[in-house]
Amino acid sequence: MLRAPLLAAARSRRVRALIEAVPVTRSVVRRFVSGSATADAVRVARELAADGRSITIDHLGEDTTDATQAATTVRAYEALLSALAEQGLAQGADVSVKLSAVGQFLPADGEGVALENARKICAAAEAVGATVTLDMEDHTTTDSTLGILRELRGEYPWVGAVLQAYLKRTEQDCRELSGPGSRVRLCKGAYAEPESAAFQDKADVDKSYVRCLRVLMAGQGYPMVASHDPRIIAIASKLAAEAGRTAADHEFQMLYGIRPEEQKRIAAEGSTMRVYVPCGDEWYGYFMRRLAERPANLVFFLRGLATRS
Repeated sequence: MLRAPLLAAARSRRVRALIEAVPVTRSVVRRFVSGSATADAVRVARELAADGRSITIDHLGEDTTDATQAATTVRAYEALLSALAEQGLAQGADVSVKLSAVGQFLPADGEGVALENARKICAAAEAVGATVTLDMEDHTTTDSTLGILRELRGEYPWVGAVLQAYLKRTEQDCRELSGPGSRVRLCKGAYAEPESAAFQDKADVDKSYVRCLRVLMAGQGYPMVASHDPRIIAIASKLAAEAGRTAADHEFQMLYGIRPEEQKRIAAEGSTMRVYVPCGDEWYGYFMRRLAERPANLVFFLRGLATRS
């Protein structure tokens, strides 16, 4: 029942101002966000690597309104990749990029600007042995994002995509992206979507997720199972085994700060466990979506406010 209000709050400047004004907010947010600086993301990457976990780092930002801001985001990714390489952490690492953060919604040829900026990030990633995954946002951006993905894969065939199981179109998108070399992160979805575009009931979303998993595991690509749900993880492992997949041709992903012990367990069993690590000052929208996804996250946040105020 709280999901819709929390997602609405994620878009509210007034609510954002109120939450950011609470002195203890940032200390609680650190559970889910590595920090504001590149050095913070590198530190967390090193900590995760120490117990066998991999990374995908998201420099937080969305709804970029001018080309200068988009260019700044590109430079932040380039600096991040360079810093990871200097510390020996870039090989096999991944960065997650929201196209809206690199110009997708700019009024003058936003898609073209986002494509060229994403190309720059891909070039920087390839130079240090890392990869790039294009994050998916609300359903109105899906066609645009997949179009840019197709353009990028002509030059960088390893670029990954995110598909969201709560969208009714996603099973077909999985079929189209299950070919050789295609990297697909399947998540449930974290935006407020209309019934015409997305399943509304959790059970229906879970069923869609499993159907999409079946398509990806039976395909020739590289599925990335983004879920914290033990049942989904068990089903994914079963489907991978039935498809004859080994630990080398699929992986599991979880968010930084959520179920860390389970992350360690999966990594210790020999599977690739990739942790989605956000960094940067623009943490508000990301943080509010995490609260909306899991009631336990909201309880943690409210408890933190109560105990630290």
